[in-house]
Amino acid sequence: MRVLAIPGSVRAGSLNARLLRHVAEQAPAGVDVELYGGLKSIPPYDEDDDTDAPPAEVAALREAIERADAILIATPEYNHSIPGILKNALDWASRPHTTSTLRNKPVAVTGASTGRFGAVWAQAEARKVLGATGARVIDTEAVAIALAHDAFDAKGRLTTTDHEVGLLRILDDLASEVERDARVPVPA
Repeated sequence: MRVLAIPGSVRAGSLNARLLRHVAEQAPAGVDVELYGGLKSIPPYDEDDDTDAPPAEVAALREAIERADAILIATPEYNHSIPGILKNALDWASRPHTTSTLRNKPVAVTGASTGRFGAVWAQAEARKVLGATGARVIDTEAVAIALAHDAFDAKGRLTTTDHEVGLLRILDDLASEVERDARVPVPA
């Protein structure tokens, strides 16, 4: 199973990118987690630019989503919501709505924040946006990494077993959805 892991923060020391790198390192055999690093280069959504030949960065995002069996998003919380850069990428990926690469794609959301709530509001907002795009949002218990600046050791690994178990459960739930898709016959 190929999982596209999208961090909602683009800063060099992103805790959410660190979280996704940790998930990639801990992923079970048969699960390939690819960290997407192109959010910063995606231009603001403009319907005038959303043509059969979209900007190259947008085409690359859509292709990465298309190649993935599932998506895992890790979002920080900005003003009790998702970062604009992540929302912008989801807007581009959701077009055209009826044939978007997000449509019916299994997606899970997690998040890390330096605050005490672990980006739970941002996670809820991301799930809402993803559901509106037609993605199949996995209903796994949220894994919210609060006080994330203290949640990793010097090697970038999570220090709490509960978070580790929750993240592996998310990967397992994504794998179950992908396997279910593989068993569903394609209409003739």
